[in-house]
Amino acid sequence: MVRRLSVALEAIMPHWTTGLLLLGAMTLAAPAAGQTTPAPPAITRTAVATAKLSTVTDVPLHFKALSVTLQPGEASKVSGANGILYQISGSAEVALGGATKVLSAGEGLFIPGGIPAVLKASSGGPSTFLHFFLVPAVELDRSTETAPAVVTDLYRTAAPIPDLKPGGYDLNLTRITFPAQMPSNPPHYRSGAALYYILAGTGANTVDGKTTARGPGSLIYEPHGLVHQWGNPGNEPLTFLAFNINPEGVAAVLPAAPAKGQ
Repeated sequence: MVRRLSVALEAIMPHWTTGLLLLGAMTLAAPAAGQTTPAPPAITRTAVATAKLSTVTDVPLHFKALSVTLQPGEASKVSGANGILYQISGSAEVALGGATKVLSAGEGLFIPGGIPAVLKASSGGPSTFLHFFLVPAVELDRSTETAPAVVTDLYRTAAPIPDLKPGGYDLNLTRITFPAQMPSNPPHYRSGAALYYILAGTGANTVDGKTTARGPGSLIYEPHGLVHQWGNPGNEPLTFLAFNINPEGVAAVLPAAPAKGQ
């Protein structure tokens, strides 16, 4: 009887072992199956300032960008074409059209053309900001900020912005951040035009198959129809400003390349 029991146990032991092994494998596989690959960091876009323009075809228009610094407590009068301020550091009080707004670093404000404004730096330290303009050719050399402001001309388009069409346009300034190690996005182009300013990080800008590194302080002009790509191969986020115009009701960025005649 004992020998029969021993033989029976020996017969079923391999099946028990196999069953335990399978159970262990299932137990180990269960957590793995429940795990999901985390989504890559997303691109972030922050609208800093926006405006509506009824027309952009009355006169040829250029992009222009200035850097302006006021020492603590100093004030400067501003007048000129349609433009958007972007506060880089410090803070400033902006008096415009009977209202007052304080800009802190990272904030911006649209200043309509023909309406004077007064900028006053706070007492806590120097105030530095960028001033982007959509300016008629005849006003390219006109001073916009009065003394004692220290003004540096950063960029101006050599020729008027091409392919602007009758009708309303959106004018906006957007801050965009690409996560580290982001591959270049698909080829695309602007429905209007844009001027980029790199705030931090180094981007990879590809045009006509050639890729160029764009670091802090770089300004990049994108007219209508320029097919290009952007990526961030670096280990730090890439943050830049896009001063953009696009036809009202049309996306600022369009995929692939424009059709002939557009």
